[in-house]
Amino acid sequence: MLAVHQAADGGLARIRVPGGLLSVTQLDVLRTASLDLGDGRLELTSRGNLQIRALRPDGPRELSDRLYRAGLLPSLTHERVRNILVSPLSGLDGRYDVLPLAAALDRALCADPGLANLPGRFLFALDDGRGDLVASGADVLVQAVDAREALLTLGTRGVRVGWGDVVELMLAAAATFLEVRDAAEWRIAEVVDGESRILERLGLQATDELPTAGAPVEAGPHGAALAVTVPLGSLTQEQAVLLTEVAEWVRVTPWRSVVLPAMASEPLEAVGLITTPDSMWSGVTACAGRPGCAKALADVRGDAQRIAPRMVRDGRRVHWSGCERRCGKPAGDFVDILAVGNGYLVDGQLRETW
Repeated sequence: MLAVHQAADGGLARIRVPGGLLSVTQLDVLRTASLDLGDGRLELTSRGNLQIRALRPDGPRELSDRLYRAGLLPSLTHERVRNILVSPLSGLDGRYDVLPLAAALDRALCADPGLANLPGRFLFALDDGRGDLVASGADVLVQAVDAREALLTLGTRGVRVGWGDVVELMLAAAATFLEVRDAAEWRIAEVVDGESRILERLGLQATDELPTAGAPVEAGPHGAALAVTVPLGSLTQEQAVLLTEVAEWVRVTPWRSVVLPAMASEPLEAVGLITTPDSMWSGVTACAGRPGCAKALADVRGDAQRIAPRMVRDGRRVHWSGCERRCGKPAGDFVDILAVGNGYLVDGQLRETW
């Protein structure tokens, strides 16, 4: 069921978590699978999913079996297309709760045989109105307006719809994309005039209204929840064990962090998790780098751990890349640190030493 990529350090398996919500039982399944079959860590991705690296040759089958039993692989055919982001604080601070819609969208997506043909990069997003997912680059974005209406947006074209029609219209937009694209086009934005053509086929009249952009969720308390940054998006065994012991559930965010029920931060900080927004690790991400990736020109995670404490930040997010592919880069503006063999390009300027 899993499509495992062969990296320099072994198999790489991505586990999709529509809406980002995991029970602590599911998190523990993933933790033990990483320990038994991989390198012991869980990687958080920019789409709110999880990855297990360094899978041994016989690991993919055993991992698939474990995930299936835990309810993390509900479809044999649609696993690659279950890409659904949800505002991580949805329903926790008085805003419209879009998490139930994510579950309904996932079920309906898996029930439609034709949608198994969606490209693996196609992305759905449900924003609860705070605007944290506007910059996610979703192909089909829905943002809450009020308890009756939402704004459905394809790229730069939006239309107001009733909540009762949201799931059907999101999937109809995806199905129409399959009708109008050619084989080389993986995203709606790649189709010439794709947004307008899809809305026209759906009988929807686009307006000039666009979703309201907001900031990503920062580490710290948020009403009944606590957002916690995972340094470089790499969750250790010790950290994962603690989360399963102190939380009832975990929500994975697109910013290499997790949201938990509100609790005391001391035990989390003691294992290296970040519970305040002023940490040097807030907004710092990195690709796998060496030795995990054969294309990487440097051990970017090791260098980031060594250098990040001495960097002067200008408020932007920071991403370290081992090669020009820039895997895992955040959406929007960020400090681009790119390995080039004899040092790093920092926003295009060569920096040989720190």
